[in-house]
Amino acid sequence: MPQMPPQPPHQNPQFRPPKRNNSLGYVLLIALILTVVYYLFNPQGATEDKRAEEIPISQMTAYYQDQRFSELEIKNSKIYATDKNSKSYFAVRPEGESLKDLGFSDPENPTEIKAISTEAAAFWLNVISGWLPIILFIALIIFMAKQLGKGANSAFSFGKSQARVYSGNGKKKTTFKDVAGMEESKEELVEVVDFLKNPKKYTKIGAKIPRGVMLIGAPGTGKTLLARAVAGEANVPFFSISGSEFVEMFVGVGASRVRDLFQKAKRNAPCIIFIDEIDAVGRQRGFGMGGGHDEREQTLNQILTEMDGFEKETNVIVMAATNRPDILDSALTRPGRFDRRVIIDMPNLIEREAILEVHVRDKPLDKKVDLKKIAQQTPGFSGADLENLVNEAALLAGKNDRKKVVHQDLETAVEKVGLGPERKSRRLSEEEKKITAYHEVGHALVGKLLPKCDPIHKVTIIPRGMALGVTWAMPEQDVHLKSVSKFKDDICSLLGGYVAEKTFFGEVTTGASSDLQRATAIARAMVTEYGMSPELGLMIFGDKSTGSFMGTDMGYSKNYSEAIAGKIDEAIRKIINEAEERTTKLVSDNKALMDKIATALLKKEVLNKEEFNKFFPKTKKAKK
Repeated sequence: MPQMPPQPPHQNPQFRPPKRNNSLGYVLLIALILTVVYYLFNPQGATEDKRAEEIPISQMTAYYQDQRFSELEIKNSKIYATDKNSKSYFAVRPEGESLKDLGFSDPENPTEIKAISTEAAAFWLNVISGWLPIILFIALIIFMAKQLGKGANSAFSFGKSQARVYSGNGKKKTTFKDVAGMEESKEELVEVVDFLKNPKKYTKIGAKIPRGVMLIGAPGTGKTLLARAVAGEANVPFFSISGSEFVEMFVGVGASRVRDLFQKAKRNAPCIIFIDEIDAVGRQRGFGMGGGHDEREQTLNQILTEMDGFEKETNVIVMAATNRPDILDSALTRPGRFDRRVIIDMPNLIEREAILEVHVRDKPLDKKVDLKKIAQQTPGFSGADLENLVNEAALLAGKNDRKKVVHQDLETAVEKVGLGPERKSRRLSEEEKKITAYHEVGHALVGKLLPKCDPIHKVTIIPRGMALGVTWAMPEQDVHLKSVSKFKDDICSLLGGYVAEKTFFGEVTTGASSDLQRATAIARAMVTEYGMSPELGLMIFGDKSTGSFMGTDMGYSKNYSEAIAGKIDEAIRKIINEAEERTTKLVSDNKALMDKIATALLKKEVLNKEEFNKFFPKTKKAKK
């Protein structure tokens, strides 16, 4: 592939034009203005007038004839004189009168007469005083125009694209080696990279460059990182912009920016345009308050036209990222615009370990650090969560004046990121501690005895985040499907704290509110979303419309009758009541064991997995 021509300076991110130092110019301009103002209000002779005594012209003539002056100075309309005692006088010269007419031409008078003409200075003074306001006004307009021309949101650059341009030849470019995991996603993009590197290889057999690639994944999974890696691998210019940067308060500005962006991209083809959070402008059309004149819809229409208009061979690939593919307009996601969808899932166990290895490259690790064990403790963590975890561990090591990050730092960081920071300053009374201990032991005991619950990793009564205590259950492997029995066991585990309080103290506290909320949400999803209710059959109730501009809550459609709504409530109540009965029986049958575990928890405040399992040497999982 022939070498690309060098990028112009405005497209090179490392090029920075030297800043001009205009401070000297401002100082000179201010000095000029002050000088002009000084001379306007202090004309020539004003200083001499303050030191000299004003006398009538007739008296000045008489003193001259008496030879009392040593010298005379004639300055236009004034005559200045100095006597032999160095005293100064001045008199106003009558207009049109010559020195001879006034009697100052006696050849025998020894007084020295100097005639100083200031007519030229007076002329320029008049010119400056007349034209200076006009010149200053014009300069002010030019200065304001230049200031308005600067900045991204100026009045003269509304229609210009605000995309950041990154050259593929930069020193700090991202490649696929910097992207851990996501092997299937990277394979999907290899063809795009190869096409940008060797376009003739594909055009010879009639293949066309993909118009667009949509990166779909949860927040923090690495969509933007993957887009940068594609640009780095292909060594082509990379135009990056957020979907929200197209939209302004003026209608038509977003469409103008889209046109400008694609024009720049075509001039630098082959290249990549990356639109992050495209759902900001790509929502389904026809639901906005502005109708067809809505600014967002105008911007989307322009994007659709640019991606699949009359102009075909442009060698410009559009990459977009979103975590809400369900709300995008169907015209945007059809083949011909976004031909390829790349799904980026949450990292699995192997990928989490690889991501951790990437983020610990520049951090000194202790030899005993087991990244695989940390990866096992972080199911459901995204790439961004893992990066934050490693950073928190490094901060903790630095806080304790350690030169290396030890395994305990990483485990503490896992708990901090997953559960929230410890709040040891929150003081609990002895009664509150006891209630919290039995509450958490109730969760842990039920979770331990039921077969489908995740293994208990840690139980603590040290407040974390908003909770007074935490029971941390962690799956042994990544789970992608959940069964009815799994949901029912999880509901029982959530009700364990509520039932324990009711069994041991005769009443319940507000500490069970979040547990009840989560249990109800699971039961409702079983009935309305997963068709797991025998009474209501294989039906899905409720349609979450994604087109409403006001959000998902306002877009929820109730597609069932009031009679069905009552049956849904009854089905949810039945699931909760059955779970409560199972949980109550488990807690009642193991009261002595709960007392023993709660006593140990009150003493230690924290029970890890090994310490907790010691209380169940031969305990078998309870049957359903």
